[in-house]
Amino acid sequence: MSPGITLSESASKALLVEYGLPVPDERLATTPAEAADAAMEIGFPVVAKLEGDTIAHKTERGLVRLRLGDAAAVESAATELFAAATDADGEVRVLVAPMVVGNRELIIGLLRDPQFGATVMLGVGGILAEAVADVAFRPAPLDAATAAEMIDDLATQALLGEFRGERAVDRDAIVELLVGLGRLAAERPDVVGVDVNPLIISPDGSPVAVDALIEVGEPVATHAPTRERPSDDAFRALFEPRGVLVTGASSHPGKFGFVSLHNLLASGYQGAVFGTNLKGEVVLGIDTVADVDELPDDAIDLVFVCTPASTNPAILRACAAKGVRAAFLTSAGYGESGDDGRAAERELVELADELGVLLAGPNGQGVVSTPAHLCAQIVAPYPPPGSIGVASQSGNFVSSFLNLSRSSGVGISRAVSAGNAAAVSVADYLDFYAADPATSVGLAYIEGITDGEGLLRRLGGAAARKPLVLLKGGATAGGARAAASHTGALAADDKVFDGACRAHGITRAGSVEEAYEFAATFATQPLPSGPNVVVLTTAGGWGVVTADAITRDPDLVLLELPADLLHSIDEQLPPRWSRNNPVDCAGGETRDTIPTVMGLIADHPSVDAIVYIGLGIQSNQARLMREGHFYPDHGLDRIVDYHERQDRRFAEAAAEVSTRSGKPVLVATELAVADPDNPGPAALRSTGRLAYPSGDRAVAALGALYRRARYFERRRS
Repeated sequence: MSPGITLSESASKALLVEYGLPVPDERLATTPAEAADAAMEIGFPVVAKLEGDTIAHKTERGLVRLRLGDAAAVESAATELFAAATDADGEVRVLVAPMVVGNRELIIGLLRDPQFGATVMLGVGGILAEAVADVAFRPAPLDAATAAEMIDDLATQALLGEFRGERAVDRDAIVELLVGLGRLAAERPDVVGVDVNPLIISPDGSPVAVDALIEVGEPVATHAPTRERPSDDAFRALFEPRGVLVTGASSHPGKFGFVSLHNLLASGYQGAVFGTNLKGEVVLGIDTVADVDELPDDAIDLVFVCTPASTNPAILRACAAKGVRAAFLTSAGYGESGDDGRAAERELVELADELGVLLAGPNGQGVVSTPAHLCAQIVAPYPPPGSIGVASQSGNFVSSFLNLSRSSGVGISRAVSAGNAAAVSVADYLDFYAADPATSVGLAYIEGITDGEGLLRRLGGAAARKPLVLLKGGATAGGARAAASHTGALAADDKVFDGACRAHGITRAGSVEEAYEFAATFATQPLPSGPNVVVLTTAGGWGVVTADAITRDPDLVLLELPADLLHSIDEQLPPRWSRNNPVDCAGGETRDTIPTVMGLIADHPSVDAIVYIGLGIQSNQARLMREGHFYPDHGLDRIVDYHERQDRRFAEAAAEVSTRSGKPVLVATELAVADPDNPGPAALRSTGRLAYPSGDRAVAALGALYRRARYFERRRS
């Protein structure tokens, strides 16, 4: 078939029926009299529509007649429709179909996204589909569990349940349709687009397709295969080198050659450190040499390059001759600087491949590896040790994540600024982290996607092994699509990307802070076994707002307290406690109340997770007492000590209860930011757990945890 052909409605439906599309009993007529006869066979009322291979949007052109109640009305309508045809429409027919009624309309579709490949869509349909834009996407083909998740993703859930006297939508039927579209995508690469709108939900809940459009054309070309990622041995040379060489080491504290050498030495790196300097100066106690040839053989695994781009090919050759297996290039002037720079970058990659050297960068900020006490970068900071592996196309975001690590106390295993990612991509680093014993979760920033389908396949492979949190900036390169269908018009790149991430088990974040908090949560909390959450709070308002956040989350459930749990809490709190979820202690806390009640909640089989609000309140008052001029008299020294001791105990209890029960216990307090030295959040940091700045942010992180657990459930099903 020639590219860009739109099939008629009847031809489109005939193909889609093979993949499970339910359609009404319809007839084609070539004359008004035939249309009237067809209507009498079908039974009234009927719909009459003008159709042809070039007619896409019939409603917009006024080519649909509804609720025709007798043969005369049908014949008159058909006469008008034939008269409305234009020469551009080519051969036309009148399609006569029963008048399908229902108060709810959906849309399902298929598109070949230029970035992300074959993609199935589900959304709220009808003439307002594009205005409402309540849609969900997933890559094709897809299984039943993924299709069911698409239904859950729709914001307009009220339309899917019992509605205005009509039965709930038959979700199983919708799942079958979506799976069928995915199968069509796999079996018919010439089908480049499908648009079924509206898919009317009958009063009995069953779907019926009253309009459909298929576009066929040449199969969409796939992107060239990506480079093979470097070996684990090559990555070990980058992240755990026996020795490091800094080229362009400088005695000037404002130069990259000084800063990088300083950071390397200041972080406590224990391997051999070397430097090159044209004058052979002593820099920070390191005897530099003027030429790489003067260095020992097989003592250096990593070269950190701070020299101009023009000198780098010679440096790589000399380093490879000395046994260097990895190079990090901070040098600019490559792919980011025009055609000449791109050519130089390609030549550099070819040279590195020829020499067997892992090439990180160029135009990057550096590499961090806390297991090796390695901080080879031209910027601060050096983070505390931990298990979060960071890879970013932007060096500034590496710095942001490392700063958040320092402030939160939840540490980093590896971090790298990919720079131009000429030879080693963000996906390569994340794939290595997924097999790295020092790393428990990947955290990445990406932008400028050129092969979305390949990228997500790589990231999905990493996410299948370890949690992966992703922050994406900028628009993808898909560009505007010709809106020959509602599906195409609704397929914004970001929505398609989001659906692909969900399908692959990748956790998307909306901000730098959220991305880090999600990663820190994965690194420090167990996955919940279910959605049921209990809020434990020492103040009512905080608990109410946090409960609202749980209710807004599409997957979490604010658990109604079981009678036996309510009775157990009754025995620990005064009668004025909330006797509901949130569990508001209402000022009834004694020395053991918080740890005891928290333990009771966590031990109940109906509870899957806890959010604890209010840590640090007592210590906040203690700080005011300590700073006042009455301290330490009037017994203030004793009460200050008691308050601070209690908050430390509560923080430690949260970690202990979580570890013992195997359930997440997330602690939220604005004092984590407002007064990080407060003994409450400070003690929580000492346990390795994250203190969330608000209940909302704790709930967002808990939602990410639960969706990760659901991803594993879907893979097992």
